[in-house]
Amino acid sequence: MNPTLAIAKREFRTFFSSPIAYIVLGGFLLVAGWLYFGTLFLAGQASMRAFFAIAPVLFVVFAPAVTMRSIAEERKSGTLELLLTMPLKDWEVVTGKFLAALGMVAVGLVWTLPYPFTVASLTAPGVAFDWGPVAAGYLGLLLMASSFLAMGLWASAMSRNQIVGFIVGLLLCFSFYFVDKFAILLPESIGQAVEYLSVDFHFENIARGVLDTRDLLFYGSLTAAGLVLTTRSLAAARQ
Repeated sequence: MNPTLAIAKREFRTFFSSPIAYIVLGGFLLVAGWLYFGTLFLAGQASMRAFFAIAPVLFVVFAPAVTMRSIAEERKSGTLELLLTMPLKDWEVVTGKFLAALGMVAVGLVWTLPYPFTVASLTAPGVAFDWGPVAAGYLGLLLMASSFLAMGLWASAMSRNQIVGFIVGLLLCFSFYFVDKFAILLPESIGQAVEYLSVDFHFENIARGVLDTRDLLFYGSLTAAGLVLTTRSLAAARQ
């Protein structure tokens, strides 16, 4: 089996062999469902917009919670040194852990699929539910999760304590999510540059059903940067 996939499979099993996965996933689904359906019935509109407005904020917390123990806990317990003595490349270890974390996020999103089907059943007779923005919104959530998980892995790689890894990852995700909220306070030229750094700015474009290569490139670049930094942190630990 490919070393990367073997690590991903091992890591994915580790997630669900501890209560952390169930606590994190349960908390995400409980909060997302409560906030979404409360907003849905108050608004009185059969739309997924409220969910796609809530989910990114939850991911700011959810993603670091998923990755906080990926490397920090292995470093603390001494299993990271054992892993690094194996004939594995650093990027294979990082990519495997990243894929496992992304798989866990995907599991969480799969459990939210009843939401759009519920909303579709609430549409007025003769009115077709538009599934295009829903599919684009879920794609946008996966892309946003990828960038958050990559930053969370880097935070985990920089610490021996998973709580510290969670806090650092939370601050990184928080910064990239809320940075555009301050763009209005800056000169227009600088504000536009700051706005481009926001994951939420790009997600809003995708959630409207618009797949722009600039948004895809942004998420791909941010994810790659996080994984490269994590790989360098592992290389430093190997030395």
